[in-house]
Amino acid sequence: SHAVASFLHDASRFVLRFVSVLAEAPLQIYSSALLFSPWTSIVREVPQTIEVLSGRDADWDACRSVLEGHSGGGAVVFSPDGQLVASASEDSTVRMWETATGQCRSVLEGHSNWVSAVVFSLDGQLVASASYDSTVRVWETATGQCRSVLEGHSEGVSAVMFSPDGQLVASASYDSTVRVWETATGQCRSVLEGHSEGVSAVMFSPDGQLVASASYDSTVRCGRQRRTVPQRAGGPFRGQHGGVSPNGQLVASASYDSTVRVWETATEQCRSVLEGHSEEVSAVVFSPDGH
Repeated sequence: SHAVASFLHDASRFVLRFVSVLAEAPLQIYSSALLFSPWTSIVREVPQTIEVLSGRDADWDACRSVLEGHSGGGAVVFSPDGQLVASASEDSTVRMWETATGQCRSVLEGHSNWVSAVVFSLDGQLVASASYDSTVRVWETATGQCRSVLEGHSEGVSAVMFSPDGQLVASASYDSTVRVWETATGQCRSVLEGHSEGVSAVMFSPDGQLVASASYDSTVRCGRQRRTVPQRAGGPFRGQHGGVSPNGQLVASASYDSTVRVWETATEQCRSVLEGHSEEVSAVVFSPDGH
């Protein structure tokens, strides 16, 4: 019936929102979790002896669940199928969470410094993490085991990305280089040099042939394996997410100068400058259809 369906939906939202409370202190369900559930919550319709002075939400908001466990912030990404969330943290770990339940499936430990970026392979079988300990680690999603440690950068790694076919991993570092690694062997295939300052973002084109990188030297560079084509100027770029259009013909860059610039990969010309932000822009991405 509608009443039963409504109750089950409300109960699901309740559990997802307060899962950490229920897991650590089940008895707090009466004096804490129920007390702070929204006014319209069906589950909270039990006698209450404690008065809430600061008020409570009228209804469930957009927040489905709160994933707790890290001791510092970092980066977060969904798996391709949406069933998992991977989070990277200042506490030197990566945590894998189940989207449906909010439960932590595994804690990936091994880095000795802040984990700055995390990404899934396109098939969702692997996770790569970049760290200020100057390494990239590749993990098996199912087991949480570390498959390989990619060493070679001389400074912290700011970004990491799998190629579309999953056979390569590209890493960007504050040592001003991008390294391309073989996923299967962990061997460094090439080092893309040319930036004069730290590299903040890296991305593959859809065909996996082009590697684009953005740097604090205010340039974007596009390289094919061991070759680098001329730079594109236009503001101090930053961000762990760059943008290569689905057809590989455009690159978008985010900048501290409050703009986004769109570049043609074939001609290396700036097609447009997107203005409107009043503060620095830290990330940019294309829509799936590239429009």
